[in-house]
Amino acid sequence: MQDQSQNPAISQNPSTTAQIAQSTSAKRATIVILATGGTIAGASDSALKTTGYKAGAIGVEALIGAVPEIKKLANITGEQIANIDSADMSDEIWLKLAKRVNALLIDSSVDGVVITHGTDTMEESAFFLHLVAKSDKPIVFVGAMRPATALSADGPKNLYNAIALAASPESKGKGVMVMMNDRIQSARYVSKLHTLNTQAFGSPASGDMGYVLDSKVVFYTMPTKPHTLESEFDVSALDSLPKVDILYSYANDGLAVAAQALFHHGTKALVIAGMGAGSIHKSHKTMLKKLMAQGLIVVQSSRINNGFISANEEDSGLGFIGSGDLNPQKARVLLLLALTQTNSPAQIAAIFNKY
Repeated sequence: MQDQSQNPAISQNPSTTAQIAQSTSAKRATIVILATGGTIAGASDSALKTTGYKAGAIGVEALIGAVPEIKKLANITGEQIANIDSADMSDEIWLKLAKRVNALLIDSSVDGVVITHGTDTMEESAFFLHLVAKSDKPIVFVGAMRPATALSADGPKNLYNAIALAASPESKGKGVMVMMNDRIQSARYVSKLHTLNTQAFGSPASGDMGYVLDSKVVFYTMPTKPHTLESEFDVSALDSLPKVDILYSYANDGLAVAAQALFHHGTKALVIAGMGAGSIHKSHKTMLKKLMAQGLIVVQSSRINNGFISANEEDSGLGFIGSGDLNPQKARVLLLLALTQTNSPAQIAAIFNKY
């Protein structure tokens, strides 16, 4: 290949050089960063503190300004959707985020979206978007385990990698992804596995989707379940979501008053974080059966973050639904979306088998 710097027609013609620069810029992807807060936007009064900080203290423009290198990867714009600790994530913000993502990605001038998000509920938000986003363009969630003010903040590199991932043509059609600590995870399988370490996210059932190294994107695997354009779920006309809660099962879980109280206060469905392969204390299960006869939907999951949960023949006949390999928090996301389509336990069970 000829070295352009040695080509007189280029080096001696400023207008030609400008045209080439404009052409190169035009080929770069345009990525929109949607900020929701979290640790990546967190701040503390000490560079040595990685706990006790205020999440969601820094705005999107400051996040972008802290990593000027991302502007070499893509044309960048930012919007502030929320600025919260992700422990306070709400259905309202989910719906706002989903509608904004879909509105942006239908625009031919936008090539992808990066969502900065707190890590506590990132897997839930990512899975929600994985099921309701209506585009095959890249959607990447990114966060941090240490606040922006920390001496060893991981947010800037994570954000750089997320932009590289969203700008890569290879990322198209792979559903929503999570970019943390150089590793690419599918929203379908990813979970937070550690409370503090920067290596906090993984996908026990499937392994990583891929890796980002010095802005180079490498993929190993693809999610096989339906998502985005293949998903039947549409929240474009919704202003609220069905009320679905999670209950933990444990030794001596005998009274089961929590399930009854939730049902009487508007809960449409429950995910039970059961013991082992989804086991539920007999007293708790007796109460659930009574409530199911009154219309409550129940999905069995497990408090163990790995494995497969299937309702046995007897339980299935009573209406219990197995969560498959979805952990309780992700089973809740799928269940509330299923309830926007149907109240039939059999049809919801089919949805769980599909997704």
